[in-house]
Amino acid sequence: MEAPALALNLSSLEDHLAAPRGRGRLSEAPHFGTAGGAACGDTVRVAVSIEGDAVRDAGFEAGGCAAARAAASATVELVRGAPLLDAARVAPGHIAQALGGLSPERRHAADLAADALHAAIGSACADGAPALAPNGRRTLVAMSGGVDSAVAAELARRRGDDVLAVTLELWSDPANDGTRSCCSPQAVRGARALAHRMGLPHFTLDLREPFREHVVDHFVSEHAAGGTPNPCTRCNGQVRFSSMLALASHLGAARLATGHYARVARDEQGPLVRRAADERKDQSYMLARLRPADLDRLDFPLGELAKPEVREIARHAGLPVADRPESQDLCFLAGTDGPRFLRRHGQLHSHRGAIVDLEGRVVGHHGGQHLFTVGQRRGLGVSGPSPLYVVRKDPGSQTVVVGPRSALATIRVEVSGATLHRPGREVDSVKLRYRSAPVGCRVDGGAHAGRHRRLVLELAEPVHGVAPGQLACLMRGEAVIGSATIRPSTYAPAADRRFHRQTRREPVLAGC
Repeated sequence: MEAPALALNLSSLEDHLAAPRGRGRLSEAPHFGTAGGAACGDTVRVAVSIEGDAVRDAGFEAGGCAAARAAASATVELVRGAPLLDAARVAPGHIAQALGGLSPERRHAADLAADALHAAIGSACADGAPALAPNGRRTLVAMSGGVDSAVAAELARRRGDDVLAVTLELWSDPANDGTRSCCSPQAVRGARALAHRMGLPHFTLDLREPFREHVVDHFVSEHAAGGTPNPCTRCNGQVRFSSMLALASHLGAARLATGHYARVARDEQGPLVRRAADERKDQSYMLARLRPADLDRLDFPLGELAKPEVREIARHAGLPVADRPESQDLCFLAGTDGPRFLRRHGQLHSHRGAIVDLEGRVVGHHGGQHLFTVGQRRGLGVSGPSPLYVVRKDPGSQTVVVGPRSALATIRVEVSGATLHRPGREVDSVKLRYRSAPVGCRVDGGAHAGRHRRLVLELAEPVHGVAPGQLACLMRGEAVIGSATIRPSTYAPAADRRFHRQTRREPVLAGC
């Protein structure tokens, strides 16, 4: 662990207890962090005042054991008057060292003090307090604690950049398994420890409020309305990248690097997100909502690499996450599942409804339409002479319509909330799900570049199971030139028109 360039005045725990540094100072300051609580009985509150590129002042309050009070005092002494980038390197080991060493049973005090310090620095950063001089060689790297973001930081460092790290805290829920999430308090600590191991200053941004407002609340409301949203695309487009780019500006960083598998393409009108070289890992779909205006400040170091190459780079660099498994869960679902999450956070409880076939006959019942998605086959609780799939849903009547796979086929997709970065006539394919292959398409009517309330996509071949609520990623070759949200279609596939004629006056089709 590289030591920050701080005045490390070795003092004893007893010295800090007898003469605490900064106790009660900045008690009314807006930028503070707290750690500890009921589990251990120890609490630490650290406050900072950041001006320009330095921590001008710091103070603390602490309760509980003597070690917690001493660790908080040592932390204040370490960072008061220090350059911000050095303060952002302070780890529990440095705090323990500043006390002349801590026994294993007292080591938790240094952990609490470090957590409180970095929360305080993060609070100041979120408010735009730092103002570091622009540095063309400085790169801010989004680090989740996984292998991809760690290698992104390693590659930036190899090319000679002055590398800083940032981790976002997006969600905290005792019902989740924080060790399996990329944005929990546990993930923040892991990412910070990894950054410090690499000798990098680390910053934390607490974005739990905007994440709940723009991502989780939308996730819940879309399920209630019968959709199947993709929260990651919304998070990237409305929460994550804008916040990290703002932090990069405050820290004087010329660019933001992430561990996404994507590239940047450029035409005569400017930059666009481009598919990664490794199609199996391509994440351009997840970045489809990014603004092209931001792409000149973004760097995707893994865009030309395959996953095995990334892991080999990590092993060669001695990174402890080289073989860490990939997370397969949505960050706020780690350790739980969608239905339980929706019951806890959206009050979407069991609402019995009918499962009907294409002729309108009731073939079963269910506990809530939000538990199903268009195209779903397993877990329907009904059977027939051939496999049945969810064809569509009506949240108003809580009706789920099932039918054979052929009933899912469509060549016409209606979308809303569309943004075209290039004219609609240039769209030649669309990705309708993250893991699906692009399918040829054209935008009906040749829409102009800009925003559109509603568009219609004509597909070159039938696609099965187009799910309302998912993102439609509009492509020109390998470049992303637009995005939109798939909406329930008013178009009836040929195999399904008889059902529409027979039941057009029935509530089962309301809103479809």
